[in-house]
Amino acid sequence: MPLFTLTFTPTADKQLEALERDKGLKKRLEAVQKTLGLMDTDLRHPSLNTHEYKSLKGLQGEKVFASYAESKTPAAYRIFWHYGTKRGEIIVIAITPHP
Repeated sequence: MPLFTLTFTPTADKQLEALERDKGLKKRLEAVQKTLGLMDTDLRHPSLNTHEYKSLKGLQGEKVFASYAESKTPAAYRIFWHYGTKRGEIIVIAITPHP
């Protein structure tokens, strides 16, 4: 049962759509989808390695967090997000290879 509602920024939406279109990134897409599913229900799940990403802030100065979709892989994908204004809302701001 979802505890959180994920809302995607236009940027994150486009990044997810690009992953879905690229057949060569199927494994990465599956990792991202699994991570989004975990974020929906358990932000404290150990595999997410969720941590504050101090070099970024949300548009309103919100703390931004990074959750792992992959690890120990070159250019491992991360999901960057912050809490929304509504209770239980998570705003996904980017789905991208680790900078």
